[in-house]
Order: sequence, then C-alpha cells, then structure tokens
Amino acid sequence: MKTRFAPSPTGFLHIGTVRTALFNYLFAKKNKGSFLLRIEDTDKERSKTEFENNILEALKWLNIDFDEGPYRQSERGEIYEKYLKKLLDEKKAYYCFCSKEELEAKKENYAVNGLPVKYDGKCSSLSREEAEKKIKRGEMSVIRMKMPEEKIEVKDLIRGKIIFDTKLIGDIVIAKNLKSPLYNFSVVIDDYEMKITHVLRGEDILSNTPKQIVLCNHLGINPPKYGHMPMILGTDKSKLSKRHGATAVLDYKKEGYLKEALINFLAFLGWSPKDKREFFEIEELIEEFSLERMNKSGAVFNLKKLDYINGHYIRKKSIDEITEFCIPYLVEKEYITPIFKDREIIPNLTGIAGKEISMSFIIKKTKEEISFEYLKNVVSLYKERMKKLSEIADFTDYVFKKDLSFNKELLQWKGSKKEEMSFVLTELFKILNSLKNWDSKTIEEEIMPFAERYKTGDRGYVLWPLRVALTGKKSSAGPFDVASVLGKEKTLRRINAAIKMT
Repeated sequence: MKTRFAPSPTGFLHIGTVRTALFNYLFAKKNKGSFLLRIEDTDKERSKTEFENNILEALKWLNIDFDEGPYRQSERGEIYEKYLKKLLDEKKAYYCFCSKEELEAKKENYAVNGLPVKYDGKCSSLSREEAEKKIKRGEMSVIRMKMPEEKIEVKDLIRGKIIFDTKLIGDIVIAKNLKSPLYNFSVVIDDYEMKITHVLRGEDILSNTPKQIVLCNHLGINPPKYGHMPMILGTDKSKLSKRHGATAVLDYKKEGYLKEALINFLAFLGWSPKDKREFFEIEELIEEFSLERMNKSGAVFNLKKLDYINGHYIRKKSIDEITEFCIPYLVEKEYITPIFKDREIIPNLTGIAGKEISMSFIIKKTKEEISFEYLKNVVSLYKERMKKLSEIADFTDYVFKKDLSFNKELLQWKGSKKEEMSFVLTELFKILNSLKNWDSKTIEEEIMPFAERYKTGDRGYVLWPLRVALTGKKSSAGPFDVASVLGKEKTLRRINAAIKMT
C-alpha cells in the first residue's frame, strides 16, 4: 500500500488540507504501507517557496512524516509531455482553438436551454496537421481529452458505489500546452508513476474522479482506489471559513495549541473510534484507524472542542515542559527578558530549542531577576485553567507589573461597605506581616480563621479584596497561591497600596 499527500503551494497549509495528510498517513501506517509527499506546483504564478516551506514546517511540527518525497511537479515536465504526446498520437486527445468568448456563449446557450454545460467537441474533428498549422500561426490553444459517453462505476472506499454518467461532462482540458499540464492530467500520471495504490481526499474533488478514471483507461493503466472524505463544516453547518475559527495550521501553533491536541482533534473530523474514548496518541490512532469508521456526512469544526482537548494535553504535560512552552509568550509580551548562561538557548513561539534549561530572566518593569523555578511557580498557578498556551500572558500579567492599576470599587465584595475594606485589608496586612514561613498552606491557615469569623458564612468579605489587591482582577488563581508566588515583600506592598486606595 502507498498513499500520498499532494498539496498545492499556493497558500499556507490549512486545517482541511492537513486532515487529508493525517488520514492518508494513518491509513498507510495502519496497513504497514508507505506515505508520500508530492508538491503540486504546476500553477507557476501562484506557487511560492514560502508556501512550500510552510507545508513542510507544519508537517514536521505535527510529526506527520513522509517516507518518500517531497516530489515537485515542476520538476517532472518531461514525464507529462511524454504522456500528452501519447494521447495526441493515439487521437485520444486533441488541440482546441475555441476562444473564451466562444466557449462562454456556448455555456450560456446550454444553460438557457436546460442542457448540460459541456464542450461540444467542435475542434475534435481537426486533423493533427491542421492543428499544428494553427499553432505555428500563433493561434491560442489548449489540449482536450476525449470523453466517451458511458457510465462509470466507482467503488468508493468511504461512500460505497457511485455511478457517473460521462456524457454529462464533455471533453475536458488536460493541458494548456505540452509544457503546461493541468491538475486532472498531472495527478493521474504522478499517481501511476509513483505507484500510489490508495487516495483519500475531500469530497469536493469527487467530480474529478470519473475524468481521472477515463484518463487511466485511455493510457491503459489501473487507477488507484479512491475514498472521498466528508467536508469540514462550521458549527452552523456551512462550509468552513475563517469566521468559524479555521486558519493556517501554524497559526494554531502560535496560538499555543499542542500538536498532540491538534492531531487528536483532526482525527475526529470525519472518523470515530469503536468506543467513547476522547483522547488518542498518534500510535493509538494508527492502531485504531479504519475506513469503516469514517463518516459520510460533514464533520463539524468546533473550536471549543479543540480548546477542551488542548487543555487536557496541557494538564498532562509536566510543569517543566509547559513552563518552557510558555516562556516565548511572556517574552513576546515583553514581560521578561531571558538571560542566557551556560549555553545559548533561543526562545521563539514554539518553545525553547534545547533540552537543558539553564537561564534566568529579568522582569522588564521591575528589573528583578527571577529563575526558571520561579516561572514554574507562576505557570503552575494556571496550568489547570489554560486552554491554550498563549493565555498565560493575560493570566499572569499582574505578576510582572511594578504597580497595579484598577478601580477601587473593585475591592468591594458584594454587600460590603467602603469603610469595611480599609479594616479588612489592614487586618490582612498585620496577619501576613507577622508570618515567618511563607507558603500557600501557612498563608491559608493564618487568614482563614479571620475570614470565617469576620462575616459568618461569607468568606468573600476577606478573600475577595485580598485577591483584587494582589492581582487587580475579578478572577485569578486562589489568593493564597498568588501570595505565595508573589513573595512576602511584594504581597505586603500591594496590600498597602490597596489600603491607600480605600
């Protein structure tokens, strides 16, 4: 068995396209086969090196490894020309000189009369000699393949038996000239030459299948087995677009989605396991994958589901790993600046390149030097809450500020009076100032008795202003954990600042 992934480098790799890569990869590996990468870059005007690099980088990040390739169609011109000449010589293809205006007029006429919109075969009667004379005179032309009028039955690997009526299609254009083949032609030649046995692709390409099978028949070659996957839809069941959250694969990486989460999420867009398990490692997906479990109906892209899966994988990783992944977001927001020590480790938006973490950091606003261990404590405050790594910057911004700025009304717990806030904060200052041991457990043990007796049954009168004084936020990690991470000096300074606001 051999499958392939054949993207066009005309844009950044997107979710729907990389799902195609994943399913072909899983199917090949499940069946002990090989997986090939082919770059379909015959569209010279739109194909760019930056897009090809983006494809390669995204596949590498997701660990979707190819056994062969990358092959590039732009390097295979002589092969295509050989097969085009063969079709022309055998009169299974011909040059067409009809102008765009003439073709458009015919289309309109067919549409008005309720007839199938297809080419009428006008130029198929031209002899090879006549055609070559026209080409020498500089007349514009394309190469069309003759389409027989017959019924073609396809046993689709996912959708079952499908019958196509080729008399509704008409003779199709397969090349602009001998040097410029088009998709339906080059893909067939490549699949044959590269010995591709199975092709899984989106159902949006289903209409190309009879055209490609006819071409295989003309050339006397066996087509691969085709399987057409359901489309990915937005939550409103319309075609997936950016408004649904779909974007380039590497943008998800920059947003702080883990590759394990994205792979897991993509696998469920059109496929389902035998049981109700939600989380799969790539090795488990290979073991479980089968086309029998593929869905025929559209797969709904739900960003909340991806967030849920990503949160699971964030919690599953060690605090060291997650802290390493979070550092670039804190650097990007200019909260901290790394100080490299034993060896250079370069922070970027994908984590730190290197296994050894030997560095400290400067908090830019306060000029304090902090260690990796300190950052671990900061990140651990929100490891259980994060749905994506990029959230760490907004969650922890207060840690890296010199002074907090917030409306003093925020200090008031519901039902409390303004004058009560000064008393509560002053008492908190006294309690915390007297502590010799500084950790969340000790802080909680000393503050909770005061919180319980101040307003029986409502600890919010004490804990709410403490949280706000330390973070300036309505919601955050627990105030005892926050105080422990901030340290005694900074905690007391912030409580004192809050007292002055009351």
